[in-house]
Amino acid sequence: MKKKRLIVLLATCVLIAAMTLLSAPVQTTQPAADGRLEYRASRAFDSGDYATALPLLRKLVDELKDKPAKKAMVQDHIKVCENALAKSAGAAAGSAPPIRTIHQPPPAGQVLNLAIKELGNFDYDADKGGNIPDDVKRLSGCRIRLKGFMMPIDQSEKITRFALVPSLFSCCFGQPPQVQHTIIVSCPKGKEAEFSPDEVLVEGTLHVEERRDDGYIVSIFEVAASSIANAPK
Repeated sequence: MKKKRLIVLLATCVLIAAMTLLSAPVQTTQPAADGRLEYRASRAFDSGDYATALPLLRKLVDELKDKPAKKAMVQDHIKVCENALAKSAGAAAGSAPPIRTIHQPPPAGQVLNLAIKELGNFDYDADKGGNIPDDVKRLSGCRIRLKGFMMPIDQSEKITRFALVPSLFSCCFGQPPQVQHTIIVSCPKGKEAEFSPDEVLVEGTLHVEERRDDGYIVSIFEVAASSIANAPK
């Protein structure tokens, strides 16, 4: 039902992978990470088999010492696995389900620092829409700072708009991020951004609103950026 959005995101993933390969230096030695290990870890993670994925991801991260950007993505997936397995263990023990953190707007003149998945810490029906929590809506108009990875929307060079996502690891294996974990970023007026395969830091004004294209919800978070820079490593 989200056919158009899925096609756009998958096409973008292919573009990103091609750009990254073209910009990467030619390797003259055996790569540190085994491609088969990465494939097995990704398949297990994407299928929700976190118990299988976790040891594979831990082994993979040890082999990515010289690839900090990719290592950071794998570390994010390790955290997801650990949290999911901890919640599963808690549920099996009769623990109460975790309570969603309610967002508070930042004080006047201050910037809200959030991870993308912290901002979108709610279930969202992208087919029906209309279920954005009220506390999230109240963040509209606030200054916000987010880290993530660039997915160009229309351009591969001189980019003026792009999607900011928490990880490219799953996306490039055919798992587009959920709409509440995708931030549409507009560059400052008259300015352009160069594509970076590494994590970037975006600061600007957040707008919370369901945006539709041909009847499909394509975004609920947009940021009018005041600055875009490489994230500290």
